[in-house]
Amino acid sequence: MNKSHKILVIDDDLEMCGLLSDVLKGEGFSVLAIGESLEASKVLKKEEFDVIVTDLKMKGLKGLDLLEEAKKVAPLTPVIIITAFGTIESAIQAMKMGAYDYITKPFQMDEIVLTVKKALENRLLKKEVVRLKKEVESRYHFHQLIGKSPSMQKIYDLIQRISDSSGNVLITGESGTGKELVAKAIHYNGVRKEGPFVAVNCAAIPETLLESELFGYKRGAFTDAKTDKKGLISGATEGTLFLDEITEMPPTLQAKLLRVIEEREVRPLGDTNAHPIDVRIVSASNRDIRSLIREGRFREDLYYRLKVIDIELPPLRERKEDIPLLVQHFTGKFSDETKKKISGVSEDALKLLVNYSWPGNVRELENVIQRAITLTQYETILPDDLPSSMLQEIRENVLDKGFREKYSIDQLEKEYIRKILIEVGGNKSKAAEILGLDRKTLYRKLEEL
Repeated sequence: MNKSHKILVIDDDLEMCGLLSDVLKGEGFSVLAIGESLEASKVLKKEEFDVIVTDLKMKGLKGLDLLEEAKKVAPLTPVIIITAFGTIESAIQAMKMGAYDYITKPFQMDEIVLTVKKALENRLLKKEVVRLKKEVESRYHFHQLIGKSPSMQKIYDLIQRISDSSGNVLITGESGTGKELVAKAIHYNGVRKEGPFVAVNCAAIPETLLESELFGYKRGAFTDAKTDKKGLISGATEGTLFLDEITEMPPTLQAKLLRVIEEREVRPLGDTNAHPIDVRIVSASNRDIRSLIREGRFREDLYYRLKVIDIELPPLRERKEDIPLLVQHFTGKFSDETKKKISGVSEDALKLLVNYSWPGNVRELENVIQRAITLTQYETILPDDLPSSMLQEIRENVLDKGFREKYSIDQLEKEYIRKILIEVGGNKSKAAEILGLDRKTLYRKLEEL
């Protein structure tokens, strides 16, 4: 055990107090032994300890009084009660109040040492859980969604306003725009953050398994159902169920999900009873849902149940001012992971990154930066560290690209105006001059585009 682990021993039997102190010091702990409970009470409020060992019956404050104080000032610190006057009632009372363990005298010193070590492991585990929970909450705090563009600012504001409601949310946007990150931001910033966040990719689970995974089943419902299984919908009770790629859900399951939403209860396969649930559903899709509805591939009634609140994430090419921020964020992230000292991105490389169309959106940008940091031999990411296919697209002539992709005249005009605006850094007056347009005409075209 580490000397940094501090144990507080409290016992007005000075002989026992000294003995416990010597034994625990012999095990490598740092020990503070106090024979007066009132003095111990003052110390508790000033210092932090890893484990507290206290006698039950003492002059002044009793062991349960100190336990109560410890739970207020240091709720994660385990308290071990020792006593020569053990009764079942006092033991039950101590455990109800949150004591880690209750040991009656006489006891073997090996027993107390083992109990202290187990209590310490319990404290370290609790601290780790708290740390991880804070890390998760911080990671998905909506302020951590990277972007200063007006479109992202609106999304931050919307997340803040809807987090504490229970209305279902539908998030749409191209692949790689960060739909799951937004779903987690909604969950971890709202009243449901203490509950579970259960994510299901409707396209990744075969149709034959998706029903049993979502709704659960009773033993004997089918050949391999050896035991009861709680479904993911029930598992998200008091939390959030995130249904990614919701449009890939088969029609039969769409009907069952609609019933769950309307009746607020779920019926596992093979069960004659329905069970009440309290779940917020956040779903996401990168498809044109209205087209799927017209084609009869997605239920219109389910669509309106899912989109009580809707959030549309913009593609990265429409918020290019966020690219430098994202590049900085991912550069720091992967530099730390690879233990490489990468100071940033060269001016030429950044210009290429900003000018690229990013069909894979933020996910593609993250992969490009990760690849560049892995391959670069310098402290700065250079153009040669970027994928050749990306450089080819950026350098491609507008007319060549238009011919290859069969652009209409309107699409060609849009692409050319976009490239000119990028070249002049967004200066509309300069762009209008190059394009041979007056500013009023350019503004009108930008609105149309």
